[in-house]
Amino acid sequence: MGWVIMSERELNRIEVLSQVTQGRMTAVTAAKVLDLSRRQVHRLLKDFQTEGPAAIRHKARGRRSNNRIDPAVRAFAVTLVRENYIDFGPTFAAEKLAEDHGLKVSRETLRKWMQDAGIWLSRKQRRTFHQPRLRRECLGELIQIDGSDHRWLEDRGPACTLLVFIDDATSTLMQLRFVTSESTFSYFEALDLYLAAHGRPVAFYSDKHTVFRVANQSAKSGHGMTQFGRALNELNIEILCANSSQAKGRVERANRTLQDRLVKELRLEGISDMEAANAFLLGFTERYNAKFAKAPRRADNLHRPMNIEPDLLRDVFCYRDERVVGPQLAFSYERKRIILAENEMTRDLPGKYVDTFAFPDGQFEVRWKGVSIPYSVFDKDQRVTHAAITENKRLSAVLEHIKAEQDKAAPKKRRAGKQATRYKPTGKRNDGWNSKLARRAKERAEMAASHAAE
Repeated sequence: MGWVIMSERELNRIEVLSQVTQGRMTAVTAAKVLDLSRRQVHRLLKDFQTEGPAAIRHKARGRRSNNRIDPAVRAFAVTLVRENYIDFGPTFAAEKLAEDHGLKVSRETLRKWMQDAGIWLSRKQRRTFHQPRLRRECLGELIQIDGSDHRWLEDRGPACTLLVFIDDATSTLMQLRFVTSESTFSYFEALDLYLAAHGRPVAFYSDKHTVFRVANQSAKSGHGMTQFGRALNELNIEILCANSSQAKGRVERANRTLQDRLVKELRLEGISDMEAANAFLLGFTERYNAKFAKAPRRADNLHRPMNIEPDLLRDVFCYRDERVVGPQLAFSYERKRIILAENEMTRDLPGKYVDTFAFPDGQFEVRWKGVSIPYSVFDKDQRVTHAAITENKRLSAVLEHIKAEQDKAAPKKRRAGKQATRYKPTGKRNDGWNSKLARRAKERAEMAASHAAE
């Protein structure tokens, strides 16, 4: 007879029916064990005694299902997906087949067809693996930096961002700093503290935030370098941008640990403002490093001493730009009109570029060949515009500023549209009575009347 394929349930029925046949079990007991009626047990027992164990096997085994979809329908559906919906998921493709082609197929059935045809990969097949990268060998060789926007003070204080500097070789927290948001000046502040404590590392490793990387590579203005990158270039420090979050997993995992431990530590201390939180970070960093820091593979410290005098760092950690001076000794900067004072030096500046320095404390300087130039400011607009582009990581800080400005005064009335002047209708109809032609006709009529009177 050969091999007979049976399920576990069918094998269990054969075993119970054998015991009934041998007289070791009654039909009533067999019905309870198999969860069947007594009459069904007698029917199975009759087939078992006449045809043997093979009679217990399901009669539909090996036959086509009554609900089987025709192979031509399957081939037609796969062809439509391949030609029109090659990059669609099974759910969306099933919806389009029903809407546009009148072919109703369940999404799971279509998913299996697409997998068999090689059009769709299962979740297991689409899974990607990030191979771990070995640590750098020396302290100060590579410093991973990132900002973590989180409710660090919970409901006790305002939302803030924690800037994290962590060494790749040892997982040592090199610098922590609470700031309002991830901005260039915030990173300048943290970098200044880092350099004072450790010196200059070989390179920083960051994400693709616009503080570190120019997003638009085809921009016609600028020099392809951000303000933070320009400052690092002057300090002879390299900046590298990771292509994914997993590439800088050291700092990402540290952020996750800090969001658990540091938040609870701040809660236990009852800290509710950033100033007190920054003071608390000094002791917390020492305890964290004592517990989680690793020993480097090599004992060398690659941090270098500063190459710039401390009093000159102010010109490095600022927002620097170039502006061309117009014929009226003026140029535009941040929606403001900067008007240079007229003197012997500035008379030759029209058409030339001057250097602008915006410092974190709000001071602003205009220099020509290192010499500061006096100026006056005409502020065209002091409010945040409706068209201002705000990055996601700075949204909280910008909204706080907007709310503060809204609380100060009511918004100014603004004109909309592109009209150059605002027309106010008077209700009078201009029928040409004061046109040039009408005035000449009036003058001729008056002259004719005067001649006739003479």
